[in-house]
Amino acid sequence: MTVGVLAIQGDFERHGHQLRLLGVEAAEIRLPGQLQEIDRLIIPGGESTTINIMIDRFGLRGPLLEFGRQKPIFGTCAGMIMLSNQIDNNISGVRPLALLDITVDRNGYGRQVHSVDDKVVADLGRGPTELTATFIRAPRVTRVGAEVTVLATWRGDPVLVRQGRILAAAFHTELDDDTRLLEYFLSLAP
Repeated sequence: MTVGVLAIQGDFERHGHQLRLLGVEAAEIRLPGQLQEIDRLIIPGGESTTINIMIDRFGLRGPLLEFGRQKPIFGTCAGMIMLSNQIDNNISGVRPLALLDITVDRNGYGRQVHSVDDKVVADLGRGPTELTATFIRAPRVTRVGAEVTVLATWRGDPVLVRQGRILAAAFHTELDDDTRLLEYFLSLAP
């Protein structure tokens, strides 16, 4: 299995590090043709406005939509924003990919100074498990569609959601060496 990490902006290196910890081949994805060489994709955290611009600049929007209709994608933080169906207060004009039926509020938990590490309890298919979650200018999920499963909440809000092959977290777990959430993503049926 080869897992691609969208490498146009954000902390894509940390996702590659975690994949290598699991012995999984990681590929940095920057061009549309590279999507044909991978089995899954991670859209990392970063700055959603910049990711949005770069997706269009590199001609990735259509290929990413096609990929997401056929293969698993995992988005963290800005990746969740890009996968969402709608963005509240979208003053930056980010065009989400609409592969996940959720609405998000960018920076919904505050600015960089409000970043926090906390614990969330997630249902990853083998009973509740506690994960360290780092929220950095994190999106807040304000609406969840009927086909979306909430796997974890924080402060009463959904922060880890799944719809079929699409998984998204409002937080980061790739910043340490805990690979349980990544392992869950790798277990999703293609």
